[in-house]
Amino acid sequence: MKVLVVGSGGREHALAWKIKQSKQVEKIFCAPGNPGMAHLGENIPILPLEFENLIDFVKKEQIGLTVVGPEDPLAEGIVDAFNSHNLKIFGPEKKSARLEGSKSFAKDLMRKYHIPTAAYEKFDSAGAARAYIHSKAHFPVVLKASGLAAGKGVLICQNAAEALAGINLIMDERAFGAAGDSMIVEEFLSGEEVSIFALCDGEDYLLLSPAQDHKKAYDGDLGKNTGGMGAYAPAPVATPELIRDVRQRVIEPTLDAMRKEGAPYKGLLYVGLILTADGPKVLEYNCRFGDPETEVVLPLLKSDIVPLLLGTIEGGLKDMPIALQSGYAVDVVMAAGGYPDAYNKGDEITGLEKVDTDILVFHAGTRQEEGVLKTNGGRVLNIVAQGDNFITVREKLYDNINRISFEKAHYRKDIGFRALDRLGK
Repeated sequence: MKVLVVGSGGREHALAWKIKQSKQVEKIFCAPGNPGMAHLGENIPILPLEFENLIDFVKKEQIGLTVVGPEDPLAEGIVDAFNSHNLKIFGPEKKSARLEGSKSFAKDLMRKYHIPTAAYEKFDSAGAARAYIHSKAHFPVVLKASGLAAGKGVLICQNAAEALAGINLIMDERAFGAAGDSMIVEEFLSGEEVSIFALCDGEDYLLLSPAQDHKKAYDGDLGKNTGGMGAYAPAPVATPELIRDVRQRVIEPTLDAMRKEGAPYKGLLYVGLILTADGPKVLEYNCRFGDPETEVVLPLLKSDIVPLLLGTIEGGLKDMPIALQSGYAVDVVMAAGGYPDAYNKGDEITGLEKVDTDILVFHAGTRQEEGVLKTNGGRVLNIVAQGDNFITVREKLYDNINRISFEKAHYRKDIGFRALDRLGK
């Protein structure tokens, strides 16, 4: 079987790496891919939103499965477009991808079907949002752009002044573009966060390893939100008891709700949870694999991923075995200096040849220029280590990161600190 992976980031590199291991796969194409993915298959110059060009290429090459990494093409209906040509593609249809594409839709769904989440109000105008803030007595509050904002459209506001400035940023200055056409104001919840990943076929589901992301730019969870500065799996906070609770109170009610709404969910459902004193509550849904969580979740999947991906399309997941690797995987993102604000591109990356052979390097924002690997994005590389002991895995990871360099490279030095605390180390 030939497989097409759509996207060009660290998540897509990890997907291509895992798919390459399948005995069912003879060749991988990546659209558009990155220099790291070029070592696994053939990069083709087609962008993720060029649906017609992708469909023509899939037909021409007789590709048996297309796997979509990023959220934008899913929210724009790439699965619907492929389905109309009877082409197999992994991911939810447009109406199902609203779980991520519209926070208003997701929050209303949770309210309607009694899925635990923060109390909220939604607004289509800045004036109405401001009036609500002026009347609100309890802070902090959380502001969220309703649409897709690359994981950055969330602001925690400690007082009315910050909230009013946030409304101005989202709805008046359009800092997140069309994502700010409408917005959510919700109560602030305290607790540890964890990410749950479910492969779904519209009826049934299988869980992958639970992970924990690090969204803030700097050590100690300081600075602005980013797309994610690192992750690890499995997260010790996700005990078997918690997973049972999440299955019963979140995953199964969500899938049941989507069926009742006429949008059965097929693909990867990523549920971002916060563990409050009142139990787990949903912070967000995502309609695709997380980034950087994918880079630690897939190394812990022992099973061949291709039958599982096909199972989400064809059904029958409940009868499929799934095996997860023991031990831990930890990912640290090496980012360009200044990220998530303005940053340089085009700096030479050196030292990758010095990295241990059992360390995984997933490219996120890189380009090849006259034989030289250079930076080409805010998040540049994902460096991943895996093993049985969390402490030694983490130490090995940071030792290898120190061998890689590019101008003003920035990375968090405390990835996994909550796991260290929980494990009593």
